[in-house]
Amino acid sequence: MKTIKITIISIMLAGFAGCADNQVKHDAAVVTHNECCKSVSEVEIAALFDRWNQTLQDRDPKKIVALYAEKSILLPTVSNKPRLTIAEKEDYFQHFLEKYPSGKIEMRRIAIGCNMAVDSGLYTFTFAKTGERVKARYSFTYKWDGLKWLIVSHHSSVMPEIK
Repeated sequence: MKTIKITIISIMLAGFAGCADNQVKHDAAVVTHNECCKSVSEVEIAALFDRWNQTLQDRDPKKIVALYAEKSILLPTVSNKPRLTIAEKEDYFQHFLEKYPSGKIEMRRIAIGCNMAVDSGLYTFTFAKTGERVKARYSFTYKWDGLKWLIVSHHSSVMPEIK
């Protein structure tokens, strides 16, 4: 009986491996919650850009916006307006997609935390419709929602010094 209890406890502890116990202070009360961290590699996070870039090729703004969390921000490359709502993001991508864009990562750094990851670096967009190329800086911040990785913050800005 003692062996069974030890086995059950061991299994339960193994199931919680990778979970973080967080304390958050909210108005004089301390709230404690457990958060299980999704195991992920840099290769998997890098593939999220490929997923996003491939979705651009479908030229469907709704499909692209589906890769973003409901509460997310898009600070786009070719617009001065921050996009917070689904409708605002769809509007941006509607116009962006008209040029048939395709992105290529030039260099990147990936940082991984508990259910969050940041992919930052430089990329170049080529617009098939015009032949134009735009070099830009980028950062994608991803959050694991329990089912999939979603973009919670996407910042892209044209390189200030063109060489």
